[in-house]
Amino acid sequence: MLKTVILFLLQASLIFPASGWGFRKSKSKSDEPKQAPKPERTIPEDLQILMDSYSDLKIQAEFNKEKNDWIIKFENYGTPHTFHWAEGSVLPEEELINREEYWHVVYKYSNELRDPKTFTDEEIARLKEYGTVKNRRKAPGTPMFFFDAVYSSYSRAKIEPHIITTKFLGKGTRVHERILEPLKNVEAKILKAEKTSPEVKVFIKELKSAAAYNWRQIDGTKRKSFHSLGIAIDLLPVAYHGGEVFWSWARDKNPDKWMMTSIKGRWMPPKEVIDAFESEGFIWGGYWAIWDNMHFEYHPELIAKMKTKENID
Repeated sequence: MLKTVILFLLQASLIFPASGWGFRKSKSKSDEPKQAPKPERTIPEDLQILMDSYSDLKIQAEFNKEKNDWIIKFENYGTPHTFHWAEGSVLPEEELINREEYWHVVYKYSNELRDPKTFTDEEIARLKEYGTVKNRRKAPGTPMFFFDAVYSSYSRAKIEPHIITTKFLGKGTRVHERILEPLKNVEAKILKAEKTSPEVKVFIKELKSAAAYNWRQIDGTKRKSFHSLGIAIDLLPVAYHGGEVFWSWARDKNPDKWMMTSIKGRWMPPKEVIDAFESEGFIWGGYWAIWDNMHFEYHPELIAKMKTKENID
């Protein structure tokens, strides 16, 4: 009888685990629940936009715990570059102390015309103050460090090997080699629009010049113009037909009320022309509060930011 009971227990131990009989095995490390890996830091949205907009540079971004900031690195024209994200100002380390002097590189570009009649008294006063030479010299501005690295524009001698002569809508111009292809695409779209748009046909017929590269500072400031990089182009007509084309010229005529110049009181390119530029990564200066209606500037990062905003809305 005893042998029968012992045999039964041995058979049962093979069929049922010890835990089934009230016994528990000691846990091994492999049995312990695994902790989920800590999620990696997400690259800021605007930084990702910047990286995608200049994808050919293969920009690398890494979060530096010691600096508590994103560090971006890339090589261009054989030169390595390192910048701090600096909340969007993209600065070399030695300029971090002056970060308050700079705007963000990626910001919201609005392609809607604002009727000056909607300006508040505070906005009018701020624009009037901005228009003074003294204020423009000390006002914050676009940090050029990243763009200097992209276009090799640290000096006139550095950039001019990358400036090429071409034609835009039949007018001679000089631009940076990086924007030649998108500018040619713009031209093709405008010529296509000419076939169906009387306004575009007149615009092309009356185009006087297409001035781009010009090594100079922004009027009234100590900052370099994007014309110095060869990525801005001014399209001037033979006649403005009574309209104002540039805020500074309007200010010279009417120092107190230049910012109130009506939309109808400004010369501007046809919408098809503006749309063609935007579709290839250019922004139009006519949308700025300090409007420059002849001016287009290559900033694919701002167009990408605008499209992201549109998708969210």
